[in-house]
Amino acid sequence: MSTTSSRSTPEGIPKSETMELSDAQLLEAYRWMVQARVIDERCLSLQRQGRIGFYAPLSGQEAAQVGCALALRPEDWIFPAYRELAVALVRGAALRSILDQMVGNSTDLARGAQMPNHFAFREQQFVSVSSPIGTQITHAVGAAMAAQRRRDSIVTVTFFGDGATSSNDFHAGMNFAGVFRTPTIFFCQNNGWAISHPRERQTMSKTLAQKADAYGFPGVVVDGTDVNAVYHAVAEARDRAVSGGGPTLIEAQVYRFGPHSTSDDPRRYRSDAEVAAARERDPVHLLKARLLSLKLLDEAADLGIWESARSTLAAAFEEAEQAPPLDPASLFDNVFQTPTPRLEAERNQAEAFFRSGGERQ
Repeated sequence: MSTTSSRSTPEGIPKSETMELSDAQLLEAYRWMVQARVIDERCLSLQRQGRIGFYAPLSGQEAAQVGCALALRPEDWIFPAYRELAVALVRGAALRSILDQMVGNSTDLARGAQMPNHFAFREQQFVSVSSPIGTQITHAVGAAMAAQRRRDSIVTVTFFGDGATSSNDFHAGMNFAGVFRTPTIFFCQNNGWAISHPRERQTMSKTLAQKADAYGFPGVVVDGTDVNAVYHAVAEARDRAVSGGGPTLIEAQVYRFGPHSTSDDPRRYRSDAEVAAARERDPVHLLKARLLSLKLLDEAADLGIWESARSTLAAAFEEAEQAPPLDPASLFDNVFQTPTPRLEAERNQAEAFFRSGGERQ
């Protein structure tokens, strides 16, 4: 079933009445969202200070990511874009490992082979982030087809933004998923902007979710600021997928508060008034208000959650920044299983160059 609610009125989208998060899970979701917000704000600042090289903020999209991640199982596979920090946290990725990758130190799991904010975690079934738009979509469908053939009862979930729905890989992936009924959840975080390109210039479709109609499977619009609504939509989609019902496209309507990345200046293409209006539906504030109304949280406890998140982050980043730097000669590692004579010669030449302090021999 496709829903065609307007993006400008997410409050009009029907709320979940079943499969909701428990009180304990709501509080857990809030903790994850606060941690993600704290890391997000700090990493943006660190990049501006020159202490990490690049960052793609997620503020405004925490409920969509946390709600989705909580509805999945550990055995499910994640194919992220480059903004899914909160998903990685909920999946169990260590904060220190995330920061090691952003710094690019000697304990970076990627060994410096990826740009900052492009992490991967094998134990958490979290595939490497990749910058090209939409390429992870076809990867997720291919992995889901493999799971079908192996009779693995899992789903693959691929994350992307509204801009990626204009990519070739989006349509190729959707078509394959529809034809082969793959257990795939296409999770579109429609934050209104593909860098500086507004959603209304992407497509004439009333919603992005209705694009699923052409490929023969359900498309669902959900209020991405409501963690319960997202959880419900993903839980339903997962149940349908593992029971053989095929894929689902979920359009979580959110808003990106910050820049597309630290290479972007959003003030050049959108107004302060627009951002201020969107912040009235800040998902972190909305969930806090709900927890307060349910007597699951008070102001003192809330302050403790924020202080704990900030102190944990500060300690982890200090450790990451103090770790030894990556050996520059490691760029020759893992190129071939058995290094070729030419590669060995180039490595020896590079190591001599590094030992000389950069003086040409």
